[in-house]
This record gives sequence, structure tokens and C-alpha cells, in this order.
Amino acid sequence: MKEVFLNHTINFIANNKGSLNEEEKEKLSYGLEGLYMTITKMIIIFLIALLLGFLKEFIITLIFFNIIRYPGFGFHATKSIDCLISSTILILGLPYLFVNVDVGLIVKIILCLVSIIMFIIWAPADTYKRPLTNKKKRMIRKVCACSLAIIYSIVIIAFNGSLISNLLLAALLIETILISPILYIIFREPYQNYKKV
Repeated sequence: MKEVFLNHTINFIANNKGSLNEEEKEKLSYGLEGLYMTITKMIIIFLIALLLGFLKEFIITLIFFNIIRYPGFGFHATKSIDCLISSTILILGLPYLFVNVDVGLIVKIILCLVSIIMFIIWAPADTYKRPLTNKKKRMIRKVCACSLAIIYSIVIIAFNGSLISNLLLAALLIETILISPILYIIFREPYQNYKKV
């Protein structure tokens, strides 16, 4: 299915634009493959959320997660199946757990403090394909990511007992896991790639 999508789209673009050289086809194929994987993965995860009766909460968590993910960066699986499994467990499983399990204030405070410390140590976490080599940009991302982690933590604690508190906590913890070396080690991906360029 993926190959059919890629071939048809590349042929369509080549026919309308004119000929594409091999480098242009390779870049186009890479971008289209990423788009295809993202769309198919999200359709599957959205369907699971819908079946669980958890779609609204999932969308809210996804918004909170993407806000903090932008400066924090973090792990990206290179294989489609690894991406689907890790995304389903983290982006769907963790918020589902926090909505259905009562998390006490003390536990939330501890999780928030641990997350802030981990953000200070590890954010932003780059990838092999996109190393964050610019020191100034890395520092800006670190400050933004750590600031968001602190803001999220304040809201989590201030609104303890609410749905927003639980979903924000899930989003914060998802990004904390993604910036830590844990998934990089599990999936055998290189970590702190900016040091190797």
C-alpha cells in the first residue's frame, strides 16, 4: 500500500512538474514516506481512542504533548512498526491510565519534579537524522522546554483532581520519556547526536 502511494504520488508530481532527477525523487520519497507513516499511524491510534471512548481526552493530550514536544524534541523511531507501538503505548496508553487511575497530589508533585530535573539534564534530545548542532538554538530549545515543563507542573498541581491536570501530567511524562535515553537505548538509536557531528 505504501509503495503504491509513493509511486503514484511521485509520478503525479513528476508529470505535472516535469522530470525529477534522482536526488529530487529521493527527497520527495523520504518526505512522502514520513507523511504516509504519520497519517496511517494517527488513523490507527485515533480509531483505538474512539473505540475506547477516549477520543476527546486523547486529542487534548495530543495538543498538550505537541506544544512541549516542539522545543523538547526527543526520540523518533526509525521503523514504522516501532513508531506505531511506542506511540500507541505512550500517547494513548499513558493518558488513558491517568484518566482512569486516581493519582494523588504527592505523586504528581514527585513526577513533576523528576520531569523538570530530567528536562534540565536532557532537553532537547535530538535524533540521528536531525542533530541539533547549533549551540545557541539548542540553548533556546532547552530554556523553552524547561519553562514549559515548569508551567505544566504548576498547572498540574494547581488544578489537581481535574481532567486537565491528569492530561497535562500524561503529556509531560510522555515528553520526559522521549527526551531521556531510555527509548534510544531500547531501540538502539544513537543519543546526543549533536556531539557526533
